[in-house]
Amino acid sequence: MHAKQGDQIVIDTTTLDALRRRGEVIEVMGQGEREHYRVHWQDGHESVYFPGPDARVVSAD
Repeated sequence: MHAKQGDQIVIDTTTLDALRRRGEVIEVMGQGEREHYRVHWQDGHESVYFPGPDARVVSAD
């Protein structure tokens, strides 16, 4: 997965009672396979996120 600043990260879930999460990439950290992101989530908090297999990128373009 590769995202750039301004892209949206969407985390889909297979758990029935868990909601889909969405956030905006505000910083790209690391490189290559170690790339991770500082994300501002829709609920207002911010965190460093290491993407998993349930994540996808929605391009800001």
